[in-house]
Amino acid sequence: MMNVYITELLFLPMQLCNTEDKTMAGSADEKRQTLLQRTRVAEQAERYEDMVKCVKELVEMGGKLSPKERNLLSVAYKNVVGSRRSAWRVVTAMDQKKAEQGVDMSDSGRQAAKWMREKVVTDLKKLCGDVLTLIDKFVLPTAENQEAEAEVFYNKMKGDYYRYLTEISEGDEREDMVTKAKESYEKAYAKATTELAPPHHIRLGLALNWSVFHYEIRKDPKEACRVANDAFNSAISEVDQLKEESYKDSTLIMQQLRDNHTLWTSEQEDQGKN
Repeated sequence: MMNVYITELLFLPMQLCNTEDKTMAGSADEKRQTLLQRTRVAEQAERYEDMVKCVKELVEMGGKLSPKERNLLSVAYKNVVGSRRSAWRVVTAMDQKKAEQGVDMSDSGRQAAKWMREKVVTDLKKLCGDVLTLIDKFVLPTAENQEAEAEVFYNKMKGDYYRYLTEISEGDEREDMVTKAKESYEKAYAKATTELAPPHHIRLGLALNWSVFHYEIRKDPKEACRVANDAFNSAISEVDQLKEESYKDSTLIMQQLRDNHTLWTSEQEDQGKN
């Protein structure tokens, strides 16, 4: 049976969110508010492709994002990229199963899987490239050396999206993505561990994804366990001091860290017995 552990909680036609309608006329502030409202409505309607288009335009207007706005950016891309990561895993598993059965690559089923995998990879590279550009060009410059929480948030996002690109890359390209993911996570981790409290949900979320990077990408379960365990132990003594809303967010991530640590430790013990 496959073990399941917890990680963080299509090529888009270049149509703009405003679609040339007159309601987008007015000042920059009015346009920003319209885009913000459309982003929120798209989220509620679970129209994540539209949400990406609107939040992308919002970010490209420039300026510092509020915590709620940066969360909208994260949610939009997490959903469209997440569905494609799932699709990539499905078609890859289908092809691997046929390969293990000795089915030749010329088989129509394997060719269909190859066709779909290539489409999904194209989508993922486009979407990940878009969000990384938005972060580097528009939002990270407004946070660096100014606001620790935002700086950690954006560098963590960079690490995540380079990690996603690592999953679908090979050879030198993969090594490049691994290096960039590692650098982004390390930059976020250095800032988080010196300027954010141990039970801060952004610091804990970073530790969760950083540990997954070690486990999945670097194939280093010992380091993954160390990161997860250190984050949990550092937060446990201070978590009761948080306000109710923050407490719920932080304790949920702490449980995920604990669950992953338990599973990874068990797997290492099983391997040691074999």
